[in-house]
Amino acid sequence: MDRIIYTSMTGASAAAHRQAVLSNNLANVSTQGFRAEMANFRSVPLQGSGSTTRVFALEATSGHVDTPGPAQTTGRPLDAMAVGNAWFAVQGLDGTEAYTRAGHFELNAEGQLTTPGGLAVLSDGGAPITAPQGAELSLGADGTISAQIPGQQPQNLGRIKLATPDAQDPLKRGDDGLFRTTSGEPMGNDNQARMVSGALEGSNVNPVEAMVGMIAAARQFEQQMRLMQTAENDDKSAAQLLSLNG
Repeated sequence: MDRIIYTSMTGASAAAHRQAVLSNNLANVSTQGFRAEMANFRSVPLQGSGSTTRVFALEATSGHVDTPGPAQTTGRPLDAMAVGNAWFAVQGLDGTEAYTRAGHFELNAEGQLTTPGGLAVLSDGGAPITAPQGAELSLGADGTISAQIPGQQPQNLGRIKLATPDAQDPLKRGDDGLFRTTSGEPMGNDNQARMVSGALEGSNVNPVEAMVGMIAAARQFEQQMRLMQTAENDDKSAAQLLSLNG
């Protein structure tokens, strides 16, 4: 069989992978705080005798887009939007500290401040935050949480941990959708980080760009499939010619 079929196969596989990445981005165009994944094609020369002229195509996810999403004003007291490159610290299902830009917080039945998915929001001391029963919470620009019980003085419950990643230890997305440092070590609290209460950050996915990318990936996939069909037809024609000469 013509060896070009293997080269075309890698091209089709890379295009399918890019289609999957772009589809996931487009599906999260309305997800608060979502960071669009980036994907790049990479050329890999084939090593071996008689193979140096062939190059395989690979698709690699190269990280995420750091551009903040648009601000969405809600007026809800427990909604918060991190400013700049700050991230909220939460406790992942595996028990490790993770980070998110989604600031739609809630109080569970035990009075613990959580994400909509039930993950505990962490304080600047790295511990979950618990509010008194019946208290109304308000969030300050520095992450400070105040609890007001009718007829009583406001209580300071602590401060939401706001962390800013370092270029030496950047964040990467995990399988659970949360971000963690490359080293796996938790980031320190950033006392200079700020947030805006009563607002949420939208997804930074550009839907038009994602749609155009999906169309281009679909055309690339179709082109590679046609090339494989051409290689198959050439192989059949060569076999018929050999049988006639034999």
